[in-house]
Amino acid sequence: MPRGCSIAWAVLLPILLFLAACAPILEPEPEKAPGAPVSSLIDRLHLRPSGYDDLPGWNTDYQGNALRAFLRSCDKMLRHKLGSAIGGVIPGTKGAWRNACEAAGSRDIHHHGDARLFFEDWFRPYAVLNNGREKGLFTGYFEPEISGSMEPGNGYNIPLYGRPADLVTVSLGRFRESLAGERIAGRVVDGVLTPYPSRAEIDNGALRGRELELVWVDSAVDAFFLHIQGSGRVRLNTGESKRIGYAGSNGHPYFAIGRSLVRRGAFSQEEVSMQSIRAWLESNPAAAPEVMRKNNSYIFFRWLGGKNAELGPEGAQGVPLLAGRSLAVDRRFLPLGTPIWLEALTPHVDPAEPDQVLRRLLISQDTGGAIRGPVRGDVFWGTGRNAGEVAGRMKHQGRYWLLLPRDLDVSVLVH
Repeated sequence: MPRGCSIAWAVLLPILLFLAACAPILEPEPEKAPGAPVSSLIDRLHLRPSGYDDLPGWNTDYQGNALRAFLRSCDKMLRHKLGSAIGGVIPGTKGAWRNACEAAGSRDIHHHGDARLFFEDWFRPYAVLNNGREKGLFTGYFEPEISGSMEPGNGYNIPLYGRPADLVTVSLGRFRESLAGERIAGRVVDGVLTPYPSRAEIDNGALRGRELELVWVDSAVDAFFLHIQGSGRVRLNTGESKRIGYAGSNGHPYFAIGRSLVRRGAFSQEEVSMQSIRAWLESNPAAAPEVMRKNNSYIFFRWLGGKNAELGPEGAQGVPLLAGRSLAVDRRFLPLGTPIWLEALTPHVDPAEPDQVLRRLLISQDTGGAIRGPVRGDVFWGTGRNAGEVAGRMKHQGRYWLLLPRDLDVSVLVH
């Protein structure tokens, strides 16, 4: 067994034994923000104080659009206990947002200059570095639309499952401070916490007969990409459109199948994109199931009833995402609801056109299994085909700055 695995098992074994002893009172735990920051994470994220003159393109952005997204986050943050941790490795409490959020409500989201002044008045920018490196990977995601039916048959035979009642999510930071922000998921079998079935096992019927099916879709490839995006819209064969969202995962690590296809010789690393992967899967129906099952992570869904159809899908912060202004981040490092100035490249909606420089203010409102690291982000581009064209081809290096409340003391992170 590799040394790293031995260490991890030494830490997890007493936890699992404890969980087994407590099995009668163990309940499924909803997704929630990670616990207190630990030294290993703090050591990776460094902040460098900056000014607004250091933010390339700051004076040419339409910050009113970012203010609209920020107000959604404020509505959520001010309903939390203001004494709770701000999130990620950033020191302080959610109360640090109160004054800025209250001031934001009086600003005009249609007046970009006024919105710009609001952020300048209330926030100080900090360049974010990962062990001294300012560049990181930035990708895009979107809300897909797929075809479905509330009843199986007539080509609709791929189920999307709701969250099983026996799925247990454990925040390891509750047991070991060094594991803060890490989770495992599984189910209790004979008093022992065991791994939940993998994608392959679920595809082969591990959950069949438990009445977990929310809807049936007509494409395994569409279902697979819905799992990756985490939410979407289902166009039912009745003509109705319903939004579906993330409700949990089986706890298995996410694996990017593009790497497997590169090893197969399907295409080069530079050619990997959502579009190229989808094209290969659809052109190779016999081999596609095996390739998709290399990603053992499996997502469970829920209907997002009562949501305004004009609003975006709900992100991890619990607020509707705003196309082009919401960013998924690694919440082990960064708090949700934070304004972030991003500089990166983004594809044109027309693949024949060159990439464009993206310089704009976004709000961290989501997270994802593939979003790992202090300088890593996933831009939400909206719903439908055009959004998918941009999101699927966005895979570029970039950098960002956090905008943190001016009275927040982050000196422990400044290098």
